[in-house]
Amino acid sequence: MSSTAISAPLSARPSVRTRLRLTRRGRAVLTTLAAVPVVLAILLGVLNSGQASAGNTASHVHFQYVTVEPGSSLWQIAETEAPKSDPSQFVQDVVTLNNLQTSVVQPGQRIAIPPQYTASH
Repeated sequence: MSSTAISAPLSARPSVRTRLRLTRRGRAVLTTLAAVPVVLAILLGVLNSGQASAGNTASHVHFQYVTVEPGSSLWQIAETEAPKSDPSQFVQDVVTLNNLQTSVVQPGQRIAIPPQYTASH
């Protein structure tokens, strides 16, 4: 008994094309895997960019201090301490130097005067 199987030539067989399909979950995993190195690189860059540089030069800036009198404002102090300077610039420089939230000062408060204004006094 011989059984002869008839096989169709390869060109006659229907070709089965399988298409790769990504599910929503698969896309999420793939996106996460691609994003992790990018996020890590950004984090490392941000964390390393804030390093302080220690040098051998010490800052020898000495400030003149003024104690705020009752009823005084930074504008009045500007007119007294730096009469030849722009009062609004003086006020801004004092606020920045003393890390003040506003330009409002309280009686008895001790504030540093920026060095560029003490030279003219």
